[in-house]
Amino acid sequence: MSTLQELELAAARPKDAAYGEDAKIVCDNLVRIYKTDGIEVQALQGLDLLVRAGELIAVVGASGSGKSTLLNILSGLDTPTAGVARVGGYDLLTLKGRDRLRYRRETVGFIWQQTARNLLPYLNAADNVALPMGFAGKRRKYARRRAEELLEMLGVGYCAARHPGRMSGGEQQRVSIAVALANDPEVVFADEPTGELDSGTSRQVFEALRTANSELGVSIVVVTHDHGVTEQVQRTVEIRDGRTSTEVLRRGGEAGGPVEQFAVLDRAGRVQLPREYLDELRMRDRVRLTKDSDHVGVWPDLGSPVQTPIQPGE
Repeated sequence: MSTLQELELAAARPKDAAYGEDAKIVCDNLVRIYKTDGIEVQALQGLDLLVRAGELIAVVGASGSGKSTLLNILSGLDTPTAGVARVGGYDLLTLKGRDRLRYRRETVGFIWQQTARNLLPYLNAADNVALPMGFAGKRRKYARRRAEELLEMLGVGYCAARHPGRMSGGEQQRVSIAVALANDPEVVFADEPTGELDSGTSRQVFEALRTANSELGVSIVVVTHDHGVTEQVQRTVEIRDGRTSTEVLRRGGEAGGPVEQFAVLDRAGRVQLPREYLDELRMRDRVRLTKDSDHVGVWPDLGSPVQTPIQPGE
């Protein structure tokens, strides 16, 4: 049996009907395999992820971890090999033609790192924001008013009559957020939205994202390689080797607040321990487990007891 067949069989296991029923984004044992010259590349290897309505989260990971593949699937640009991928009630495995266009136009919004993908250089900011509303059939007067409201909300109302060439990088990205919000999407995906900005300007962009999240209730997923975004969002999910591995949560939901780190226990019972833990404790190949009444200990298999076990939440 090939790797592809094995993963498809695993992804076809019975699903818990309640899993993710209240979530805006549901990924359940998500698999994506590419075939090139007869070679299988496993980009996603049974990834689980839930994002609930109104969440602002970051998905982080090194190059090759699978985060870009995940973004392409959730944005409707790619199709999974197996598993479940659902956004706003749309099943992305079966989405075809006109429904896929409607999904990309009405249900989700996008902010790309390269402003050339977000803004047309020959239109001013207000017209850029109004453009997707025109494609969706909104009246011109409404689109113009809504564009001005969004620009004001995001702190760039003064850019309404400016073309992208007369705006700074931070201003361009905040206008891009307005474009993504134009058709009142349920979810906005941002791909490295601050990758070309300095730290001060990045904070302004994240402040605009938080404003959109709190005032409009839109769910926002920021995909980036920069672990520093942990300080800007309520929840950070790390992907490693095509699976969700760890999460960082800010208790109280406030940026800058106290944080706790968790390992993700996926639907198959798998846990990825943080790389720094594995290196420091020299964990290789297998570990020894102990079960207590309120926790599971994970110990290196070194042939002799180690003084401090790893406990959940450490």
